Amino acid sequence: MTRSKASANDIDALADAVLTASRLLVAVSARSLAAVEDTITLPQFRMLVILDSRGPLKLSSLAELLDVNPSTATRMVDRLVATGMIARQPNPATRREVVAELTDAGRRVVRGVTRRRRAVIGRIVATMSEDERRGLVEALTAFTEAGDEPAVTAGDLGWI
Repeated sequence: MTRSKASANDIDALADAVLTASRLLVAVSARSLAAVEDTITLPQFRMLVILDSRGPLKLSSLAELLDVNPSTATRMVDRLVATGMIARQPNPATRREVVAELTDAGRRVVRGVTRRRRAVIGRIVATMSEDERRGLVEALTAFTEAGDEPAVTAGDLGWI
């Protein structure tokens, strides 16, 4: 396998590298999800992860975080309520709105999928040199901060 050494200023080469890495990560995610829960999709799992990491949310906030329209988020919530992974509750702040929150079943799915993903990713990064791993941590930390994604630590299993 050859590795290209892109200039830090070459946005296209950096975007290509991130897209290639994301393809690998999506494949790892899809396989891990299928091994734990084969009835939900990756976008639905993303919803579970958001609720796991951020707590109960209004449907409009959930739609915004998922970058979908509110009706799509509502349909996703409906399906996940039917599976028992999400519950709807009145918003304690206003009582006029509804919030979606993760159930224990949803939390178990997030934990199980994440454990599998962590194991596969651990095997992949173990093949890299120490310098490559250190550079990867720095680059991915900067990337996720720029994308406003909450950080994950070894003890935190709530991520996709």
